[in-house]
Formats: sequence, structure tokens, C-alpha cells
Amino acid sequence: MPKGIIYAVLVIALILAGAFSVGLGAVSIPVPEVFALLLHKAGIRNIANVNEQHQVIIFIVRMPRLLLAILVGAALGISGASIQGIFRNPLAEPGLVGISAGASLMAVAVIGLETTFLAGLSNVLGYYLLAFAAFAGAGITAFIIYQLSRHDGKPNVATMLLAGIAINALAGALTGLITYLSSEQQLRNITFWMLGSLGGATWQTVTTLTPFVMIPVLLLPRSGKALNAFSLGEIQADYLGLNVNRIKRNVILLSTMAIGSAVSLTGIINFVGLLVPHIVRMVIGVDNKHVLPASALTGALMMVVADIISRTIIAPIELPIGVITALIGAPVFLYILVRDKRKLSI
Repeated sequence: MPKGIIYAVLVIALILAGAFSVGLGAVSIPVPEVFALLLHKAGIRNIANVNEQHQVIIFIVRMPRLLLAILVGAALGISGASIQGIFRNPLAEPGLVGISAGASLMAVAVIGLETTFLAGLSNVLGYYLLAFAAFAGAGITAFIIYQLSRHDGKPNVATMLLAGIAINALAGALTGLITYLSSEQQLRNITFWMLGSLGGATWQTVTTLTPFVMIPVLLLPRSGKALNAFSLGEIQADYLGLNVNRIKRNVILLSTMAIGSAVSLTGIINFVGLLVPHIVRMVIGVDNKHVLPASALTGALMMVVADIISRTIIAPIELPIGVITALIGAPVFLYILVRDKRKLSI
């Protein structure tokens, strides 16, 4: 299938899913009315009798949540594809190299210390204290792993992967210790954050997140050709004239920026970064020039669909979106593993 058609299908599917997402909820709004209000807001089409309640629901409540889902999904999808490309491992994902664990540790530490040692910062930064802490944790973890992996001034991918596993274990142990010492209310907050949620979406959070996601989404696809060379091995990529160290540094930095910013506002959302690149390669092939941008679109689509399910499956109760992505992602990923196993046995 031509790549242009695949991109067009993904964009159309994302637009339709977004329209359904904006229309669904306690107050149901038909999809045609959603598009009509969007066109009216953009000044393209005038509506004589605007439903003010529907307009407020769409543009104040649901539209920020939709845009946050798109941004987070794009960040997780393209970062997962980039990390799998740089590690030449289809099972690699942000959680495996310790980025998510570092963000979780810092976020849990802030929740546990917010009412004591960090009370002053909490009064100043408010909600953004947790977001800043998670972002800082992701960045610090990535920096530590990068420094540990350096040998003769060059980062070693295998060492980086092993260091990530060790950091994961250490961060998990410290997170468990803080959780064990937390009060009942703190424990509820930690659990809610660890399961992931888009419930805190506002126009302010969307505008804050947008540059930190759009920079990696726009720049990472430029590394697609280099990641294709990486699939042959670092030595071969070096023979082809690529600056291997710079490519690894840039991909890790941009992926950390995307993951850290996304996780900081929504909590931990599993399986998107791992599963999306596999689905994309099944449809579009293994060329990273197309896998990276297609993973961003597919990740955004998966997050929007997961958000629809989380808000409607047992309405009016909202399930954590991390639970939905895991329930969707785990069976699909197991199917892919079984299918590939059968292919290899033939």
C-alpha cells in the first residue's frame, strides 16, 4: 500500500476519533454538531443559534483533554520507535532504559514529601511541582545512564541497556519504600498517578506540553535514515560516514524530552511506546523514515481511543487510562509474539 494512503488513513482516523471523543460524555454532542461548532469557532462557518452549553463543554472541558491525549500519544509512539531503532531491539521502550522509572521515583517522592519538606515549593508551583519533578527525574535518569554507558568518550548501547535495567530496579525499590512509608491519602495519590490519567487536562497544561512534544516529533524523523544504518550495526553505520555518537546522543535526548514531558502531566502510561512501533512496522514496513512519523500518528490515535474507552466503558466512573492501554496492549503484543514465533518455526 502506498505510504501516502497510510498517512491519510491515519490522519482521517485520528480526526474522526477526536470528533467522537469530544462528543462523548455525560452530555452527548452529535459529531456533526461538533464539526459545526469547530468551524464556527474558526470563523469558517456561522451558526445562527449556538448552543452555549455545548460550546463550553467542547472548548473548555473536552478539547484540552483531546489535545493532551494526542500530544502524549505522539510522544510515546515516536519515542518508542526511536529507542527501538537506536538499541536495535524491538522490545526496547522508554521504561526499559529507566526513563519512566526515574520520572516515577521523583513524582512519588514529591507526593510523599509535599506536605513536609516541599511545602514551600508546593505553595509556589502548585500542580506544576509534580510535573516538574517527573520531568526532572526523567532527565536526570537519562543523563546518569548516558554517563555510565560511556567508554573512551563514546556511549555503548549494550551498557546503556544494562544500566537502564539496574536503574529501573533501584528506582523501583526506592519508589516502593516511599510508598510503604506514605499515608493513606498519599498512597491513593501515588496509585492514581502511577496508573495514568488525562483528567488534569487544561489549556494551560496543553500549551505547556506542546513545545516539549512538538520539538521531538518534528526532529526525530530526521534521524530515520541514520537509524536504518544503525540496524546494520554501529561499525557499519560509522563506515557509512555517520556521526554515531552524535546520533545516539540526539535520539536519547529528544526521546527523553518527549517521554519526560508526557509522563510529567499524565503519569505512567504503559505499552504505547512498546506496541505502537510493532503495529506500524506490520503495516508500513521497517524503514524508519516512515516508522517514526507513522508511530507518532498511531500513538496519538491509540491514546484517543483509549481515552474514549476509559470514559465510557463504566460511565460515569472514569478508569485510569494506563489500565486501558495495558488491557489493549498486552493481548495484542502477545498475539504479535505468537505470530512471529510461528513464522520463525516454519
